[in-house]
Amino acid sequence: MVQSSLGFPIETVLVFVGLSIVAIFIDLYAHHQDKPITLSNAIMWSLFWIAVALGFALYLYLHHGSEAASLFITGYVLEKALSVDNLFVIMALFSWFAIPNNYRHRILYWGIIGAIVFRAIFVLIGTELLSLGPWMELVFSVVVAFTGIMMLKKQDNAEIQDYSKHIAYRIAKRIFPTYPKIVGHHFLLSQKQLDAELGKSENSDLINKIPKSFLYATPLFLCTMVIELSDVMFAFDSVPAVIAVSREPLIVYSAMIFAILGLRTMYFVLEAMKQYLVHLGKAVICLLFFIAIKLALNASNHLFGHGIDISPIISLYIVLGMLLIGIIASFIWPQKNNK
Repeated sequence: MVQSSLGFPIETVLVFVGLSIVAIFIDLYAHHQDKPITLSNAIMWSLFWIAVALGFALYLYLHHGSEAASLFITGYVLEKALSVDNLFVIMALFSWFAIPNNYRHRILYWGIIGAIVFRAIFVLIGTELLSLGPWMELVFSVVVAFTGIMMLKKQDNAEIQDYSKHIAYRIAKRIFPTYPKIVGHHFLLSQKQLDAELGKSENSDLINKIPKSFLYATPLFLCTMVIELSDVMFAFDSVPAVIAVSREPLIVYSAMIFAILGLRTMYFVLEAMKQYLVHLGKAVICLLFFIAIKLALNASNHLFGHGIDISPIISLYIVLGMLLIGIIASFIWPQKNNK
């Protein structure tokens, strides 16, 4: 059987690519209109994406054994869990930019496309770095632990950011003059579209402040740019954690991609459940510290002969167990409303 550069047969790579493309087209067809995604619809689509991921896991199990399937599921669950923090940031962005519900799925779509591209780059770089030797495992361990510490600090200091100071926001405004109002689902406006909008406006100061250009950015575009750069920073955190589960690029990348593809609908589920899953973030932080310890122990085992090599099955049980504890704790000790 012909092997690909990703460590798996060409047939497996084609199954992954084909399954991903078909699922994306189905999702795009279902959500091409500017309509808010209801909670029931979001739950159904989230289950659809989970079924797609489990379908690929079943394929791996039948053709490559239980270890490959366990590694994939562990990476998938870990990426899903780590994405929770990223989705909370996106919620804050939507609120700050005052993005209506019926346009949020369009921004999330472009955010996911960017995530697919950036994850491919970071996974290739990360797996190559780890192949340099066990010392890189220690470096990755420190990176993952640092991410956990930063998330812990963020929970203690949950102040609202001023995203007008974000570097992506400032860069976008330098490239395109901005029109401060949302115009349908347009990310950019032509001169003709802007003139039509300005003709409806009675604010003469607004008309005089906008310089001439070929294209003009709307709040949808500015929000998308901030999300894209935020996701690049998030990839620096999540990629080392998932690579700690497996060194096979296809396992790592497919686990991350199937997790990411379901984030668009998962956002709307999480938005509705946010007030109930108050301790899920703490469970995610615990997961990061577990991964950091796993990397350090594995490196110590290779370097000094003293350490523990945690099996894929045990890792999967620990990841699922920590998330389950976080969910159960959220319902046992709900957040108290300050009156």
